[in-house]
Amino acid sequence: MLERFLNKESQRKRALAKTGPGVMRDFLSAPHVEKNTRCSEAEIVSLDLETTGLDPAKHSILSYGLVQIDNMTIRLDSTRHEVISVVENIPEASAVIHQITDDRSAAGSPLEEVLPDLLRMLAGKVMLVHYASIEQNFIDAACRRLYGAPFVIPTIDTLILAQRRFERRNHTIQIGDLRLFNLRPRYNLPMYKAHNALSDAVATAELFLAMAAETAPRPENCTIGQFLWH
Repeated sequence: MLERFLNKESQRKRALAKTGPGVMRDFLSAPHVEKNTRCSEAEIVSLDLETTGLDPAKHSILSYGLVQIDNMTIRLDSTRHEVISVVENIPEASAVIHQITDDRSAAGSPLEEVLPDLLRMLAGKVMLVHYASIEQNFIDAACRRLYGAPFVIPTIDTLILAQRRFERRNHTIQIGDLRLFNLRPRYNLPMYKAHNALSDAVATAELFLAMAAETAPRPENCTIGQFLWH
């Protein structure tokens, strides 16, 4: 309960004090970016997960894709896409969406092998996502199950940024307005195929940069705190 009232840096320090040596201690040992850090100086990782469902207590991570943003520029040479093998059968309704079948998943790596590398790439950085509850809750559940420690990271959520934009302009939010691929045309961004983790991570990165450019003529001079989720 106390965690709800602590800021992310306090949550990190509290978790670090309770965590023994290993993957999670290494991740939690990296200090968070200060809120007054200029965006040009912050390392941001745009991340997307595909999962077998929406409940991290029942469902599994099937793939992740990421791309890094440095100096408010997308680094395409930093892209990463991993398919993860899962124990349970992948629901047909889920496979239709993300195109990851049982056979394709079986050719992937288990989460126990993939997660340490993902945490290393996120340590000390800002996580950028669209609808943070999926990435935050699924990775947190995995970290608690495998390492007994929470996943704590400063986060930018483009869905929240879009919601704030609608509210500032007194626009009524219609069903579907806040979906990633319904927001992109508002910024004249091209359409990509949805529900591929890497494609969605790149799409989110582009949307964020467009939103930041709308916020300030020189978004690199904005502070990271202007965009953080909480």
